[in-house]
Amino acid sequence: MAFKHITSRDNPVYKHLRKLADNARERKKEKVTLLEGVHLIEAYVQTQGEPQLLIIPEGKSSLEATDLLQQLADVDTMMLPTLMFADLAPVASSSGIMALVPVPELPLPQAVDFALLIEDIQDPGNLGSMLRTAAAAGVQVAYLTKGCTDAWSPKALRGGQGAQLILPVVENVEAEALVKNFPGKTLALAMQGESLYEQPLSEPVLFVVGNEGAGISPALQSAVKACVTIPMAHQGVLALESLNAAAATAIALFECQRQRLSA
Repeated sequence: MAFKHITSRDNPVYKHLRKLADNARERKKEKVTLLEGVHLIEAYVQTQGEPQLLIIPEGKSSLEATDLLQQLADVDTMMLPTLMFADLAPVASSSGIMALVPVPELPLPQAVDFALLIEDIQDPGNLGSMLRTAAAAGVQVAYLTKGCTDAWSPKALRGGQGAQLILPVVENVEAEALVKNFPGKTLALAMQGESLYEQPLSEPVLFVVGNEGAGISPALQSAVKACVTIPMAHQGVLALESLNAAAATAIALFECQRQRLSA
């Protein structure tokens, strides 16, 4: 293991890490990203192998971070002043360890019968949460349109809590072409439509969810076979007339899983 204690913001390695933390284009070009937190790094080690580099702050680390450092004693490690480390971390309350890792390329399933298409989601935390839900519900692949935030940003990875390491994520898809060519039912989650709970979901299905504010684009709504809605109590009360994208996605995906387990 090589250990480096870096204290200058002009250090080229640190400047490179700052670019990776802030710039999706840089991450895509180099096919690497930053993971924050013990849980996420452990998930990477379990599914993909050792990181390229570990990054820790000066001062006392948490017991979990110290244990992880001991487990990964052969990995090169960089120590940074607290404020420099905080500039890399996606959250204020970091657990005190980060890792530089290659972005994994997961194989796509030969036949897809349960998929999720996400259109233009902008918030990385929301995207990560949706991917985490999709992985837990048994979705085989998640498709993201060009307007989505980067699935491999530190904030999206933290929101996903390891989902991106086990769920194939295909970015920059042409949504309408994907919907038209999907060999099964295509359902858009919308405020108006048929009840989700009246849909048979055991056959191949692609769920489509849209932007946090604008919802699904009109062109994509026209391309799907049906729009479905989630019935709610107090229907018509303005403040309750819609669920956020992540909550609606979770309900729809687990309803599909429930039907399939019950079949």
